[in-house]
Formats: sequence, C-alpha cells, structure tokens
Amino acid sequence: MSGDSYGGRVTRRIALRNAGIVAGGAALAAGTGAGTGAASAAVRGAPHGGGRPRHGTVRTYVLVHGTHSAGAYWTPIARELTLRGHRVVAVDQPLHGAEAFVPEAYQTQDLRALATEPSPVARLGLDDYARRVEQAVRRAAEHGPLVLVAHSMGGISVTRTGNAVPELIDHICYMASFCPSRSMPTLNDCMSAPESASAVSTDEQVVGDMERLGVARFNWRTGRRKDLDVFKEMICADHPDDAFRRVIAGMQTDETLRAYGERAVGERDTWGRVPRTYLRFGRDRLVTPELQDRMINEADRLTPGNQFTVHDFTRAPHIGPLDPAPVVDALEGVAVRRR
Repeated sequence: MSGDSYGGRVTRRIALRNAGIVAGGAALAAGTGAGTGAASAAVRGAPHGGGRPRHGTVRTYVLVHGTHSAGAYWTPIARELTLRGHRVVAVDQPLHGAEAFVPEAYQTQDLRALATEPSPVARLGLDDYARRVEQAVRRAAEHGPLVLVAHSMGGISVTRTGNAVPELIDHICYMASFCPSRSMPTLNDCMSAPESASAVSTDEQVVGDMERLGVARFNWRTGRRKDLDVFKEMICADHPDDAFRRVIAGMQTDETLRAYGERAVGERDTWGRVPRTYLRFGRDRLVTPELQDRMINEADRLTPGNQFTVHDFTRAPHIGPLDPAPVVDALEGVAVRRR
C-alpha cells in the first residue's frame, strides 16, 4: 500500500472525516419515535419490483455496521423487522461489539495515556471484515431469501462479500454507504473525491498519532463542548441532544486505518448481478449526497441492466431519520430474486 493510501496525509484526512461514519447501524439507534428526518422516501428506478413481501415470505436480513460501531446499533431496525416476521443477523466486525477493544485509558479518561495506548484493532484489515460478513451470509443463506444491508463504511465489506458469494445473496442494500467504483476503488478515494469536499472533518478531535497507533481514535466521552458540537454536526445535527448522546454512548474509540486504503470494487459478473437498492440520505455531512449520487451513477454504468433502486430520504442526516419505520419499509419492500 502506498503512503498516500495508508499512513500518509490522505489517510489522516479521510480517517478524520470518517470519525462520524460511526453509526454503522446507529443510523436509527437514536430513537424509535417519529421526529426529525424523512417520514417517507421517494423511490427512483425500481427495476426489480418492490412493495411489501407477500404474507408468509420470511427473509433473513444481514446488517453490517460502519466504523467505530457495532451490530447492536441496528437494534431499532432489527426489532421492527423481527416484529414483521423476518429473521435478522446484526454482524459484529472483529474486535467490535461483543468483542470490542476498550482502551484502559478510555475507561479512566487518562487523556495522556489514551494518546499512546496500543490497539489490537490496528492489525485488522478489509479482508478480516469481509470474512466476518461472508461467514454470516453463508450460514444465514441456508434458511431462505437473504438481504445484505450496509451502512456507511460497512459498504466496502458488503461489496467484497457480493464479489465472493453472489449466489447466496438475493438483494444488497446500501444505506448512506460507500460503494467504491473503478474510478474510486477505495474508501480513501471516495472521500478524496471532489464530491466529498463538503464532508465534515475532525482535525482537532483525533487522539494521538494515528500513523503510530494504526487506528483512528476518538474520545466520545469528552466533556469539551467544542468537540461534542463537531461530533453532533457530523452525525445528526438536527436531532435532539438526548438522541445524540445515546448514539455516542455506544461508539468505539478505535477503527483500523488499513481498511481505508484497501480495494473494494464490485465486479460486473459477480456483485453486479445481484439486485441492489440505495437509501440516499439528503443531509448527510459525511457520505455527502453528491458522493452518494456519483457512486450510484458509476455502479449503474457498470451494470446498465441491473441498476440501483434509489429511495430518497431528503431530510435525513448520516444516521438517518429518528423514526426507523420508513427505513424498515424500504428494506422490507426490496424484491428478492429467484436463485
């Protein structure tokens, strides 16, 4: 890997922006009642049909979180899908969630020690993340139709999985998520594109030397008002403060830098034959709407016979609307192919 894609200025800038690509599934962990955000979504494309599945059609939804996050953040969406009769698997990536690494200095809020405490997360790469997702898909696909869903950084491991086992996946859904292309093959490339110029950065919030630590580290328990204001602007600027606090309470300090510079491009003959949907968040300050549009368009040009169905949540920030119901409606409404 070149210095530009790992360990250099580009990776530092991208990782700082990606501090807020934290919510993986925190997309709707902020609350379950109606509130700020889109109450419904406009739909474009839909070449594969749509609408609520017929009675008795049970699917398995495999949900993949983003950076600094865990499978638990999908809880509101997972609960609603389950109540509607579907199976749900919320993946924990390695050293996330139930196996999370929590720096001792983070627990004690020893900020000097936190800047240098080593992290095992630095050893992880995109292969590790994609392998975890593929394992979940292989097991879950034994039980019927499978919909693979990614939020944010989760898109790069989901795309890798679509290349590896397309025959096991009936639909892929990207939710304000990275979908690299031939012109932007890595997460670094996506976030360095002109369309990402308006994304919020966190230059002053990073803890320690990222290149030495090998991770992007953030102190979500900070009491500094300035830091909290930056974090909220990135994640959910228009949501209530209590909802924002619930989101950051579950965030993890560390995310590996390696995955930012590793290739994750969907191939036409594998990933490209799986029906796909994009949930577009119109007020996202991290995966900007302009970048979302470019990723959608470049994927559609690669597979003109199998284009994205796009649901526009015009008022949604990066974590999505407060009310998970319209997102669940969109997920439940995707058509599944016959294998």
